[in-house]
Amino acid sequence: MRAVTFQAPGEVRVEERPEPALQAADDAVVRVEATGICGSDLHIYHGRVQIEPGFVIGHEYVGTVVEAGDAVTEIGVGDRVLGTYCTACGGCFFCRRGEYHKCDDGRVFGHGATLGSLQGAQAELVLVPHANLALRRVPEGVSDDAALFAGDVAGTAYHAIAEGGFEPGGSVAVLGLGPVGLCSVQVARAAGAALVVAVDSVEERLRMAEELGAAPVHLTEGDPRGAVKKLTEGRGVDLSVDAVGHPDALDLACRLARKAGTVSVTGVYAERAEVHMGVVWIKALTLRTGHANVIGHLDRVLAMLASGVLDPTPLVTHHMRLGDAADAYAVYDRREALKIVLSP
Repeated sequence: MRAVTFQAPGEVRVEERPEPALQAADDAVVRVEATGICGSDLHIYHGRVQIEPGFVIGHEYVGTVVEAGDAVTEIGVGDRVLGTYCTACGGCFFCRRGEYHKCDDGRVFGHGATLGSLQGAQAELVLVPHANLALRRVPEGVSDDAALFAGDVAGTAYHAIAEGGFEPGGSVAVLGLGPVGLCSVQVARAAGAALVVAVDSVEERLRMAEELGAAPVHLTEGDPRGAVKKLTEGRGVDLSVDAVGHPDALDLACRLARKAGTVSVTGVYAERAEVHMGVVWIKALTLRTGHANVIGHLDRVLAMLASGVLDPTPLVTHHMRLGDAADAYAVYDRREALKIVLSP
């Protein structure tokens, strides 16, 4: 089969790889029909997240089950399914508490030895361990483009809002209007936010956020802190979302939050970052960080997609072939695309 492999910072390559085979009774093999390039894939592409040369990358996928182990009961061969970015065993201490993203046996697709050595989904076929939890049937009427978001991007956005203690009528600031940030705007509005402030430096993304119901503020040409103060009577927002993964974004997120507010850090961090603990401490902020519990939220996110409450499809700006992955990554790296979907 063909698969996209990491070679070196700034270099990916489509190579031939052996077709995956079942290794456990609850494994499944999925023929991939759509796979996305995600912002976290760029961290790998830039060399920020360490991964072995030749490893198959990618963690977003929709496709058809072509093989399933005897213990796979929730889906079957021939089902059209979507997958989550990670796997979970369902029986460890953390899974029993519903904290699937911290499963003792959890693995992340396409992230090398650091996160479980699970080959990625930017390929013609993908092996899915613990398939009963990691796979779901795609609801009738939900397109591949929309379903692709449920297993990572939309689930991460849902996590950012829901796990941030948000309540209807509250206020939210979203820093970074990539797919996760724009989905966070949608989720916040669907959850009853009275105010969503969207911050970025790309005009197109600011316009899209405004179309989704947010108040757009340009990061450098505007005044995010001044705008938030004006819109919240000087208090700051109840929930501030760092959807970037950069120390400057984290610092600004802390400064935009109100006293006793929450900062939800969904952007990827792979290095040390300084936090002004004086700001965090004096404002009594709550920080929520780490991988999103996408498996735990998946059924709710799918219901929102199926009903049309969430519609991430306008975020897909490019459809490209799997064989053109090197070009697709270059386009995405130049910020010429918001979301790229690859198809074999």
